Amino acid sequence: MSRTLTLALSKGRIFEETLPLLARCGIEPQEHPESSRKLIIGTNREDLRLLIVRASDVPTYVEYGGADLGVAGRDVLLEYGGAGLYDPLDLGIARCRLMVAGPCGARVDLPRPRVATKFVELTRQYFAAQGRQAEIIKLYGSMELAPLVGMADLIVDLVDTGNTLRANGLEPLETITQISSRLVVNKAALKREHRRIGALIDDLAAAAAAGRAA
Repeated sequence: MSRTLTLALSKGRIFEETLPLLARCGIEPQEHPESSRKLIIGTNREDLRLLIVRASDVPTYVEYGGADLGVAGRDVLLEYGGAGLYDPLDLGIARCRLMVAGPCGARVDLPRPRVATKFVELTRQYFAAQGRQAEIIKLYGSMELAPLVGMADLIVDLVDTGNTLRANGLEPLETITQISSRLVVNKAALKREHRRIGALIDDLAAAAAAGRAA
């Protein structure tokens, strides 16, 4: 019997937008992670299972062999910077922008702004590339609070509609990069299971193309 392949996914938007792609490939999960406490979920294919992990942990599980493949946002992959990953496919899902934001009318050219973000490396690289220094404050959530309580001048965060920013008196100021979710593959697994993983990559590429054309 073939070895079971493991695909790492995170709950929420990425999982929900990956489901239609998997369905186009004839893959259906046996349970939904929002209604199940299981972290390993089988599918209708005996040779494929889903691993439910935090979004920021997907590249780590894939690089170190806990999963053969995974779906992760480009923001997570850029911040992670893993050299042990093969990144063959932009799935075109969970689109948003990584942006600098701040209070309405805020200046972005402050001499040394305090910037709250969970994307420490990306933020440091962005300001350094522009020859600008920034004091970076690492937060894990509710970034919008930092300027409101005087802890930071600016934030760097993912922006989709911008509604959360506006509700908290903030506005987008600069776009750092466009974000979508990508398929990543463990390099050793690809060598070992080249035929099966290659076929799955091809199927997902076709599903993603069909989704864009729909």
